[in-house]
Amino acid sequence: MSLFRAWLSGIPAYLWSGWGAIASLFLLLAVWEGVSLAYGDLILPDPGSTFATLYRLLDSGAAWPELLVTAGRAMTGLALAMLAGSLLGFAAGMSMTAAMMARPLVTVLLGIPPIAWLVLAMLWFGASDGTPIFTVFIACFPVIFIGALAGTRTLDHHLKDMATVLRLPPRMKFFDLYLPHVVSYLFPAWINALGTSWKVVVMAELLSSADGIGAALAVSRSHLDMEATLAWIAAVVLTLLAVEYLLLEPIKREVERWREVQT
Repeated sequence: MSLFRAWLSGIPAYLWSGWGAIASLFLLLAVWEGVSLAYGDLILPDPGSTFATLYRLLDSGAAWPELLVTAGRAMTGLALAMLAGSLLGFAAGMSMTAAMMARPLVTVLLGIPPIAWLVLAMLWFGASDGTPIFTVFIACFPVIFIGALAGTRTLDHHLKDMATVLRLPPRMKFFDLYLPHVVSYLFPAWINALGTSWKVVVMAELLSSADGIGAALAVSRSHLDMEATLAWIAAVVLTLLAVEYLLLEPIKREVERWREVQT
């Protein structure tokens, strides 16, 4: 409960400190507007028309079911990847042998493009939810695994030796020594995997599902409806920004408070 209260109290200061990010978003909108004026709405509708279309989709209720379906698939695959990648990466980082054995396997997983996994998933799971969930999991797992592995392997050996000499209990060693350091590597990996999960799930839905944002994009593409297409893309981007900057980043700032220099 105290962590939740600290997270809520830290949001206003965090938002105020993010003026640079807000300025970059306005710059992106300005470039978007300029390209739209140069090439016309047929090529790229302006931001106003796009967000007006998105508002109509949300106001009519047509967008919410698709957003919920896509979010459920993306978050399920991401949660499985976070659980498996974090635990296995931490376990592999505790052993040099396990870390050396895992490296080529992770390289193989990273080297295979998500579209190849999607084709395999379509053959294995058909048009069910298993296809996008599996594709998200297999795309996010190696990123998170590497973060956990790197965090565990880079822990200062002097701290490990000190913990051994002082005979710290395993629980204290894990929560007070390993976890704060590993989390500083895991959070960037989780945020990276969050973006990957939404990109992959939309791609998977586009090719294999009859519902979700990917399926809605397929329909708008078939109708040559550029405004609806950009509106669905904007919905994905806004959802990602909200999750990352309103949820994950404040939690990260709270968890990494130990890094602040004590005076």
